[in-house]
Amino acid sequence: MTLTTLGRRSGATDGTDPGAAAPAATSAGPTADAPARSTRSARSTRDADALAVASFVLGLVGLLVMNILLGPAAIVMAVIALARSTARRGRALLGLALGVADLVVLAFLVTGNGAVGWSFSG
Repeated sequence: MTLTTLGRRSGATDGTDPGAAAPAATSAGPTADAPARSTRSARSTRDADALAVASFVLGLVGLLVMNILLGPAAIVMAVIALARSTARRGRALLGLALGVADLVVLAFLVTGNGAVGWSFSG
């Protein structure tokens, strides 16, 4: 069986297999895919910057409420942002520090109250 026979059996009229992937377009040289790479790089940097800001905000809010959830989330987001080479390195480091501070505050409050929950009213 040849490829044209398979194509005719599946209903294709031009002799190609309709289930096969489209042939890759040949590039004109090494600079042909440079815009695609720069777009991917810009998107990756933008995503890393957003993760850095989100880790900072979650770490800051986590000092007041839901330390047990927001602290680890801030730490994970900061580490991912730093691994992706964010342009907002300081913000990611602050998010990391605030996430750790969330867990430290939670540890002090849990040892003082003897429970995972805490409140301002004492």
